[in-house]
Amino acid sequence: MCGIAGAFDLTGRREFPEERLLLMTGALAHRGPNDEYIYQEPGLALGVRRLSVIDVAHGRQPLSNEAGDVWVAYEGELYEYPEIREQLLSRGHQLWTRCDTEAWVHLYEDIGEKVFGTAHGQFGVSLWDQKRRTVYLARDRIGISPLFYAEADGWFLWSSEIKGLLASGLIRPQPDVRGLDYFFNFFCAPQRRTTFEGIHSLPPGHYARIRDGRITIQRYWDLDFPDRGAERRFEDDDKAATELEAVLRTAVRRRLCGEVPLSCYISGGLDSTVILGLSSQEKGEPVPSFTISLQHSGPSDERSKAEESAHYLGSKLTTVTVTPADLVNHFPDVIQGAESPVLDTSCVGTLLLARANRAAGNIVALTGEGADEGLAGYVWYKWHIFQYRAYKYGRFIYQTPRDVALSWLIGGGKAHRPPFFGTGGVRTAQQIAWELMAQSREHLYTPELWQRLDGYCAYDDIAAPQRIKYWHPLNQSLYMSYQIMMPGLLMAAKGDRSTRFSATEGRYPFLDEHVVAFCAGIAPHYKLRRWTDKYLLRRVAARVLPPPIAKRTKTMFRANLGRAFVATDRPRWVDQLLSPEALKATGFFDPQAVEWARQLQQIRPTASLQRFAMDMGLMGVISTQLWHHIYCGGGLCELPAWTPPDLARTRLYGRMEAPRPAAVVC
Repeated sequence: MCGIAGAFDLTGRREFPEERLLLMTGALAHRGPNDEYIYQEPGLALGVRRLSVIDVAHGRQPLSNEAGDVWVAYEGELYEYPEIREQLLSRGHQLWTRCDTEAWVHLYEDIGEKVFGTAHGQFGVSLWDQKRRTVYLARDRIGISPLFYAEADGWFLWSSEIKGLLASGLIRPQPDVRGLDYFFNFFCAPQRRTTFEGIHSLPPGHYARIRDGRITIQRYWDLDFPDRGAERRFEDDDKAATELEAVLRTAVRRRLCGEVPLSCYISGGLDSTVILGLSSQEKGEPVPSFTISLQHSGPSDERSKAEESAHYLGSKLTTVTVTPADLVNHFPDVIQGAESPVLDTSCVGTLLLARANRAAGNIVALTGEGADEGLAGYVWYKWHIFQYRAYKYGRFIYQTPRDVALSWLIGGGKAHRPPFFGTGGVRTAQQIAWELMAQSREHLYTPELWQRLDGYCAYDDIAAPQRIKYWHPLNQSLYMSYQIMMPGLLMAAKGDRSTRFSATEGRYPFLDEHVVAFCAGIAPHYKLRRWTDKYLLRRVAARVLPPPIAKRTKTMFRANLGRAFVATDRPRWVDQLLSPEALKATGFFDPQAVEWARQLQQIRPTASLQRFAMDMGLMGVISTQLWHHIYCGGGLCELPAWTPPDLARTRLYGRMEAPRPAAVVC
């Protein structure tokens, strides 16, 4: 995987300054420490920072087709490339590398814009069609790879990370208060807007066409479920498990490709241990593993379970210990990597895990992310059985206690209550958790912030298909997991940003398109059966792992939130960020309310709904203030603010010419 950046003139054919382009690619140096190459022509600039994984010797990009009139700059992996390559050769295409990057230009020659729906894998890609003077940007179905864009001074700019856009010098970072409010509603990053004014995220499963000064965004894929009652059922559970094992094993096998060392991240739970077991079987030898020990940093520590799993599979296990001090001291790195506020402090653990993986010489890591979304692993899916029945048989009976209880127990108000049916006319399992944090806004927001929001409702940013009302309630909730938490947190701060910040690559077999489609199509009782989550995966695990591991219950990997930042030995920058002066400087949060939230975490040790909600709210305040300091000018605390890179230190510069010589690869 790599980092890409580029610019396209919306007004004519101006030359984009080379120095400006190199500043953009230099800001992505952590994503691609091995190569830096650019391609320019009047009105267009493409740049790539490369992390060499496949065809290390020859896979340099940007690259073009034979005629030099179609160019690509791309980051990601097309896991079906061996088959694609043979198909391209059979159709007479000349291939100069063995890298999957080259597939893009030739597939585009053959099928045009349909290439995005045909490609399978994880990707953020930019294509340049010189004859039609059209730029295309596309992002993979699930949103594993990020891609951002903005307009400035008549230029359309794009980059794998917001840092690349800011480094251009054409965009002044300003907060988008609607993006911040989205975060306080769903505790993750938005998928269309960002927390920066004027900077947009290309949503998963979409592509953008930029032609004649116009920008068109189109969806090429959306997750779909059968109508309730029409889901797939099998003659017996063993046949269902056999099919799941087959598609999952194929997904694992494809993700073992590459010319660099790889490992598996494990938590000791079912999902990651199944991936480690299948990886070791497919590779023919034990794959090294890495785990996190949350030493007094969270409600649970799965280190002993991870050790047991690694021992059974013969895997060499490396344990990264995360202390309460680590959560606080490394949290600024998480914010700098994520480029947005982050609620989940356990992202510190995944960041340190990636660093340890890289230090051990590994570039790629397979993980178990995505199983909980595909096969209903989270506890709120079980709660939803009662939630659904309650509002199905008496919406008033259910809705009234919800409305009254949240405002009364948390101590907020009713003025800015989220809609009961969040989106698509349905109420999903996650909404009660979203509403808890959203209620904290009633305490924390300043009147000025409410005024700037001007009636904005974050739920309006969530698009749901009309078909959602025909799906089983469990599938409705799973759809929202894929739409919101998956790309906004699990594949962002906890996925792409944590791995790429340390120049490594994450791969996710459970997010393979064929695995996702299989899980979406099967009946709900294969996912959640009575109180057994991931029922069908447990049948697969029984074939790969010993019974004690296959039967393990789900434990969420979660670290302490705001409480971690009120300890007596906290660093000075925490108090500086939460000082009345810093809070007034941003204008988002009421200083007295923030101080009350801090005291609540210190003087009320017993659990309560109010304390939990304000713990999330306080963490939101801390991360928002820290994000503002790092990216919007500094001045709030003693920590350094982000600045564009020093080209003398990051440059690995080379220029691509068209067409490339055919002698590069025999």
